[in-house]
Amino acid sequence: MDKFDAMRAFVRIVEAGSFTKAAQTLGMNRASLTLLMQQLEAGLRVKLLNRTTRKVNVTEDGAVYYERVVRLLGELEDVETSLPGALTAPRGQLRVDVPSPFATMILVPALPRFHARFPDIQFDLGASDRKVDLIGDNVDCVVRGGEITDQSLVARRVGELQMRVYAAPDYLARSGTPAHPAELEDSHHRLIRYQGARGGDGVPYVMRNGGEVVTLHGRHILAIDDGNAYLAAGLAGLGVLWLPDYMAGPHVGSGALVPLFDGWHSDAMPLYIAYPPNRHVSKKLRVFIDWIVELMAEHAPIRGQILMPLS
Repeated sequence: MDKFDAMRAFVRIVEAGSFTKAAQTLGMNRASLTLLMQQLEAGLRVKLLNRTTRKVNVTEDGAVYYERVVRLLGELEDVETSLPGALTAPRGQLRVDVPSPFATMILVPALPRFHARFPDIQFDLGASDRKVDLIGDNVDCVVRGGEITDQSLVARRVGELQMRVYAAPDYLARSGTPAHPAELEDSHHRLIRYQGARGGDGVPYVMRNGGEVVTLHGRHILAIDDGNAYLAAGLAGLGVLWLPDYMAGPHVGSGALVPLFDGWHSDAMPLYIAYPPNRHVSKKLRVFIDWIVELMAEHAPIRGQILMPLS
């Protein structure tokens, strides 16, 4: 038994809460993983896990062992990447999940620049708007728009998405071009609602112009939980939609979308990078977070704030 392999496997089981799920993410079969844990417990002479048919729970000793092993494995990785010569550069697998439009329009086009600086980091990139279980899905970090409501995560604000209202020329030809946001409450206007990973009816849209504030609910003809599909619905003329500048810009330039309500604005949407608090912030994760900060300073800077590297 390789002790470090056994430690890594134990950490994965605790975080996944399941031998089956842990085995899948480790590329092992369940029987081999079970044997490895039996050998680890036998060597330590301590019971680390309580197994039931549905769930794996960590024992009191196992919880202590888990905290120390996570710290040890993180320190080991930093020691390996701090050696002189070729090993200095951060390396290894990094599991990241980001919204699908962000991946398509910002992250993936910029990745050649990242790989030129850090060629030994391998990405497993999830591009979705689903709610990710960072621990259970073994994800190192996520990039998400909107406030982070999960208080168990460490979240760093890395950008601000400036939101504006748009519609396709076909939609405006059929329904007319509204001159004031309040007109979107009229019966002949339709909104396309982005409802996010948590579903529900979404929050009202708030627009401001000087001291005037308008809160809009509107009647949506379509609610979508994927950013790329949301944009496609707007381009198809299904209704009015709210978009960050980076998503709308190319289509405004081509004439496929028309910005509405000059002088009005919605509050900026914060963009966060978040990761589990019990995860060691490895060198590869640190350089990725700092790179995301640099990237968002180009595309969606935080107004009036100087962003510092992660220490």
